[in-house]
Amino acid sequence: MVKEYNTSTFSEQDRTGDIALPSHVAGSGTLDRLVDTARDYARSAASDNTLKAYAKDWEHYIRWCRMKGAEAVPPSPEMIGLYLADLASPTSKAPALSVSTIKRRLSGLSWNYTQRGFTLDRKNRHIATILAGIRRRHARPPMQKEAILAEDIRAMVATLPFDLRGLRDRTILLLGYAGGLRRSEIVGLDVVRDETQDGRGWIEFFNEGALLTLDAKTGWRTVEVGRGSTDQTCPVHALEQWLHYARIASGPVFVRTSRNGKRALDARLTDKHVARLIKATVLKSGIRADLPESERVALFSGHSLRAGLASSAEVEERFIQKQLGHASPEMTRRYQRRRDRFRINLTKAAGL
Repeated sequence: MVKEYNTSTFSEQDRTGDIALPSHVAGSGTLDRLVDTARDYARSAASDNTLKAYAKDWEHYIRWCRMKGAEAVPPSPEMIGLYLADLASPTSKAPALSVSTIKRRLSGLSWNYTQRGFTLDRKNRHIATILAGIRRRHARPPMQKEAILAEDIRAMVATLPFDLRGLRDRTILLLGYAGGLRRSEIVGLDVVRDETQDGRGWIEFFNEGALLTLDAKTGWRTVEVGRGSTDQTCPVHALEQWLHYARIASGPVFVRTSRNGKRALDARLTDKHVARLIKATVLKSGIRADLPESERVALFSGHSLRAGLASSAEVEERFIQKQLGHASPEMTRRYQRRRDRFRINLTKAAGL
């Protein structure tokens, strides 16, 4: 008898439906509520974007196995090793994937197998040695996004209109830059603590500036955003003005506006809006006008704001590390584009 395995993509119900009382335990109101609580926690185990990526990874592997006449489950280290090799050096017309993307695909497969009750041994020689060979032959330095520096951010906000939508977008750019925030951290802000289920932080105002408490990808952290030297470029002033004119006293800080850009709506912005805003204002402001438009768009992303703060702020490295929420100085240095390049000439210092 051939055992049937589930190879479908997991829905939210699939991820939480197997969380239930054991069959030999009698249900009760208290236990049933605990089951519901446990399912809520299970839904929060990974972000929606991560789960979507893992679902696509699984669909791709299932399709690949079918084309090769193989079964996706139970896990076969030999087949997965061949799959990784095909991703790096495709036998079809598909483009070769980067090492980082291949590693992400493997993580996606591991997660999906775990959901189905299997364990994928990523240290198995059929997987580990092939992945090590791919890394050795194809690894390249990471492609870093261009940093948005102080003069750039001033030029970008100058392209925005002076309506409510322009005020909102100006605040997003200034706050994201001064706080060294991720896209998800910007749009996840609430006015007050614990106001919404999808909120990822809140704001407190002080005479000196604003304090952001964030539920970031590396854990909770606080970010101090001080007041700027002028109202035109002060992120705290812009934030106060946005909340005042948008008449936002509770709920999400950054929301959509009406089509004419004059009225704030209730729906929270997505992090994709931040990415589109950065690319659009980079083009309008003429930053890196020496490059074709397609290259300029590809050079800048949400990470450009974080890299810009790390590269521009002339303070001790430990303060930048704390602001960005990095666990190590090494990670912070990866964000510092050209900051210390040739500042110290060791050639001359060595006597040459």
